[in-house]
Amino acid sequence: MPTFSCAAILFDLDGVLVDSTRAVDREWREWAQRKGVDGDAIMAIAHGVRTVEVIRRVAPHLNAEVEASAIENHEAGDQRGVTVMPGAADLLRQVPEGRWGVVTSGSRLLATNRLRYCGLPVPKVLVTSDDVIHGKPHPEPYLKGAAQLGFNPADCLVIEDAPAGIESARAAGTKVIGITSTYAAAKLTDADAVVGRLTEVRINSDGAQMLSVTIG
Repeated sequence: MPTFSCAAILFDLDGVLVDSTRAVDREWREWAQRKGVDGDAIMAIAHGVRTVEVIRRVAPHLNAEVEASAIENHEAGDQRGVTVMPGAADLLRQVPEGRWGVVTSGSRLLATNRLRYCGLPVPKVLVTSDDVIHGKPHPEPYLKGAAQLGFNPADCLVIEDAPAGIESARAAGTKVIGITSTYAAAKLTDADAVVGRLTEVRINSDGAQMLSVTIG
């Protein structure tokens, strides 16, 4: 039963705290059909990566910034099929205030709307695609998350569902738990531990400076 000691926890959003798989798939495939782009090619790389970077890769002939803004603004207003991940609300309640944040590849508007729609608190530390120059798998998002919480990355634990996010977190110097909500465990081997559901994770603070995170 692995146990991690950390000062703070950074959560990815989609696939970790909220289940938006159906909404993301719907949004991308509708956009792909309108633009004449291969939807399967998009979905092969879209999870955990900023919208603008996906567009740059699959449709370099388009204005990625304009297209990404349109996609995310529409997505922020269409939460059909989005649900809270099992165990997410309980897990967040186990973390002391000011000791957790969210680091997502989505926009601030999209992230805020999804959290509120699912009845989850919007943390003071929320790093989004609007806040970074380089998205995941670059370490910048998780470096910013740790800095905004006021902790060294080495003292932070990340919970991620996508290889790009795990790579970002590892490059930033954090410990990582992978969750198999979007990818099979075989794709998450760079994580320090892998779980099937958030309900397998327990956090104990006991008022101490460090948090104890137990799997099992």
